Amino acid sequence: MSSPTPSQTPYKLIFFTPPTSLSACKSAIFSTSLCGAFPLPNRPDTIGYKNVCWETTGTGQFIPGEDSTPDIGERGKLEVLEEVRVEVQVRGRENVAVVVEALKKAHPYEVPVYEVYKMEDF
Repeated sequence: MSSPTPSQTPYKLIFFTPPTSLSACKSAIFSTSLCGAFPLPNRPDTIGYKNVCWETTGTGQFIPGEDSTPDIGERGKLEVLEEVRVEVQVRGRENVAVVVEALKKAHPYEVPVYEVYKMEDF
């Protein structure tokens, strides 16, 4: 099996959001049509599945700093809240940048928390 070309290299985007913003964040990233889509085996030009992601709920915390403008919480006070962790695959580094930008525009936090990992195909 050959290695993926740079535009096909798989990445995983993970982000955290309050449950009230989950739908808006997912709509934003999936509207790019660049993530959460998988071809059918041996048919790379097809889209077998769309809007594929994994989610789990957990607890996050932060203290907004004096210079922040928090959407949730108050400056200088510990905020503990339920958050949803969402994982989605994106193929191609250039596509990751587009998807992350869409996420940032939809996300309620002043500084959205997200991670991007380069993955390997086996």
